[in-house]
Formats: sequence, C-alpha cells, structure tokens
Amino acid sequence: MGFTAVHADWGRLDASLDDLGCGRAWEAVHRVEGLHLACPECGGRMFARVSSRRARHFYHQERPQSCELANESPEHHLLKLELATAARAAGFRAELEVSSETGNWRADVLVFDAQSRAFMALEAQLSPMTPDDARMRTDRYAADGVGVCWAGLQGRPWQRAVPSLRVAYPEERGAGWTVRHGLARYTWAPRTLTGKAGWNHITCPLGDAIRWMLQGRVHPHTGPAGTVWWTAPTYVDLAAARARLEADADAAARARAAGQARRSAAARAAAGEVRLQEALLQAQERRAEQERLAVFLEHAGMDAQVWPAFARLVRTVSGKAVEYGGQSPAHGNGLLVYSRPYPGREFRLAGVVCPDPEALTRWPAELTILVPSQTWLARIQAAARSPLKVAVLNPTTQHCTFLRVRPQPQA
Repeated sequence: MGFTAVHADWGRLDASLDDLGCGRAWEAVHRVEGLHLACPECGGRMFARVSSRRARHFYHQERPQSCELANESPEHHLLKLELATAARAAGFRAELEVSSETGNWRADVLVFDAQSRAFMALEAQLSPMTPDDARMRTDRYAADGVGVCWAGLQGRPWQRAVPSLRVAYPEERGAGWTVRHGLARYTWAPRTLTGKAGWNHITCPLGDAIRWMLQGRVHPHTGPAGTVWWTAPTYVDLAAARARLEADADAAARARAAGQARRSAAARAAAGEVRLQEALLQAQERRAEQERLAVFLEHAGMDAQVWPAFARLVRTVSGKAVEYGGQSPAHGNGLLVYSRPYPGREFRLAGVVCPDPEALTRWPAELTILVPSQTWLARIQAAARSPLKVAVLNPTTQHCTFLRVRPQPQA
C-alpha cells in the first residue's frame, strides 16, 4: 500500500493531505465506481481505502512483486506517515513518495522550503542496508542538493555512517513517537582540562527532532571515530573549545620537550619528502595511464582531462573496487571494466566502456555498457539487436542514468 496515486486529469494524489494535494476531497476517490487511479511507480491500477487504524491510503488491484510501494510493511507505512506529519506540523510542505527527475532516488517524504525547493528527504528505513549503501544513497541526494535523515526502529551499523534517528513506537494510545538515538549534546563540567566531557545521546519526541532539523537548529556532525549524529552548533563549538584546550596543553608539553619536538619535526620533514616522492610517482603513473588510454580516448571521443572524473563516477555508482583493462577487439574495441564486490575476491568483468555499435549484434545480455553522453546512448540504441544494459555516466554533470535498451525493429 502507498499514500500516493496518479489520476489522468487531477495529477498526483496524496492520501495524507486533506485536499489530496489537488483540491479534491477524499470522497472523490473513496469507493467511487469507474475511477481510474494508477501507481506512480509501477503504473498498476489502485483504489482508495481506509485501514483499521483509520489511515487513508491507496492499494493495488493486483499486488505486483517488484513494486516497492505495493510491498511496504505496515510499520514502514506508519513511520513514513509520522515523518510527513511531523514535517507539516513544523510548518513545512512535505510530500510523500516523491522521485527525482532522473529517477535515481525516491524519497519516502520530501520536504520543501519557502521557495518550493526540495531540501530534505526523510526516509523510513526498516529493511536491511549496509553502511556503504547508506553512504551511496545519501550521496545521490546530496548530488541534487537535498539533505537526508534516515529513520529506523532498531540499531543498525548503517546508522553510524549517515545522518539518522532511531525511533520507537508510542508506548500507549495517544502518545507520540520517540527518538531514542541519533541526537546528541556535548557536556563538559567543570570547564577545565580535568573536567569530564563527552557526547551523550538524548531522548526527545520525534516531532521536536524533525522540527529542529528542518529549522536548521541541529545539523549532522561527524565525530572523531567517523560516527554521524545530529546536534546543535553550540555543542560543536563547546567540543571545539575543549579540543583547543587540550591542544594548548599538548603544545605546552611539546615546548617543555623541545629536543623531542625538533626530532619529530625532522621525522615529519623526512616523511614529507617520502610523500612528495610518492606523489611524483603517482603523477607519473597517471601520465602513463593516460598514455595507455590515449587510443581508447580518441576512439571514445573523450578528453583525457575528463577521464578521471568519469572513472571516479563509475566507482561511486558501483560502490565497488574497479580496475580498467585494455581495449577489447572482441567487445567492439571498448575498454574493459573489472569490479570486485568484496576485498579478497577476484576482479571480474563487469562492463565495457564505449564499444563500437557494430559489436552489439551478439552482445552478452548481462554485460553492462558504460557511456559518457546521450550521443553515445543514441548510437547504442540505434544499433541494439538484443536487450542491453546501459549506464550513462556524465562526468561533467555527475548525473547517472541506468536503463534497459530494447532492440530496434528491423527495416
């Protein structure tokens, strides 16, 4: 079930809004014969109904296996609605189940500022997710200028990697949802070098936490161990003041040990020389790699200065370790791309960059074709003779599009 549906004339409907977001009453869609509503994700037919808990929503006529909206759990459904309600109570426009223009993300709740610009996504995350997946999905939002807060019901490793909240159901009817983890304050008393100091997670109503985020009163903060949590700038300043005090004490200790400091400086200078040599070696390796790829870059029509950005984008999107082989005549002179899902595993062929369209007549069905532009995509589409997996990775805009290209009808 989901909160949104599409009507051919009225547009997008949101069951969590009194006017459905289009100026219509709930009675205009609930139990109305002959009304045609469609799922915004899979396009399947939907109907309006009210749950046993009096929650209005839309459900599929036939439940599809691959539609995320159709397969949401009741817990996910309730948390998503609570996030939207909290955002609206804070005075912001919030829409449910909104996808980006490029389709690279779909927010459970998307919040807009006073200028109707999307600026924060609130995600009810109850299914399993790795920390790397969490970072990658957060980066996709950031690429479009949208912040994100992930909300879950149980402690998970990914919560330490991205801005998140661990929440709890109301303990009794009429009570509100509660934040158990993810918001922290810094305490330091007395404010001396020997005073006890540290970050402490706090409990508060979920509505308060959402309001503080949207109003900019709390921000994501990354601790020394890489753990991310929400906190107020004043606490960050207090932690910085404690760090400065500790740094001053360390500086005084170093002054009392001038001889050791000089030796340390010499060691750092030597290490700097080593790093410089390593940097020069890396620069030489990069130039050698560019020379190795010169023929391919000419084949692909890609500037050598743009190639590093393209290669980084491939790594970011895949989330895996990536290595590049040589041009393969067997694959239309495209550049072979190998990936490794986990450390210790072998690299395996995962894709080919810019193969000649003539090579597509007998292309392996699961071998991804990577191209840098819509021009290359058009060439691939025109030459397709079988279903193809294509990834358009634009190194200039940093936008990524994944699609299935169908065979073109023969003349």
